[in-house]
Amino acid sequence: MRVLVRDEARARALFGERVAYVVGDVEKPETLRAAVQGATYVASALGAAPRREPNNDGERIDYRGVEALANAARAGGVRHFVLVSSMGITQPDHFLNKMFNNQLVWKGKGEAALRASGVPYTIVRPGNLRDDPGAQQGLKTLQGDPRMQGRISRADVATVCIAALGRKSAQGKTFELVNDGAPAAIDWDGFFGPLTADAR
Repeated sequence: MRVLVRDEARARALFGERVAYVVGDVEKPETLRAAVQGATYVASALGAAPRREPNNDGERIDYRGVEALANAARAGGVRHFVLVSSMGITQPDHFLNKMFNNQLVWKGKGEAALRASGVPYTIVRPGNLRDDPGAQQGLKTLQGDPRMQGRISRADVATVCIAALGRKSAQGKTFELVNDGAPAAIDWDGFFGPLTADAR
């Protein structure tokens, strides 16, 4: 597994020798070639963090950064790109837009850029993210960006993203994801298959 990082030393302190590192920055598209060279799949959980870095805003990261990574993936021949986005994308009055300068609006533009790139994709829109352990509850998908709020473990989001990689039944689809009910074994083609593909 290869990870794209801005600060290798900081990342290495977290992941050690379990992964390979490529130093780059989505705000510098020329640095992304090495990250995707020879890659079959890309999974992206890019997200702006303006509270930590004032210049790290939604337009630069959630839109332009995703667009740059999607374009690099297309140029590199990547076969499938899985993007973690967010519930609430289509709701201009969402509180996150008010708090973070239209961050969900920019995420929506990032989604659109990925769809337009021509790279086979899956877009996962998790509900309210939690640090709870994974596989403690069931998984529920929704579509159409409903206003209902739900929660989801970050670990469960990661599980779904990994399961989607390379899976035809997941491609060309956008869906919301929350925890719901009791945990159960999952037939992943049965999980992704019934979802409606995005309109072309």
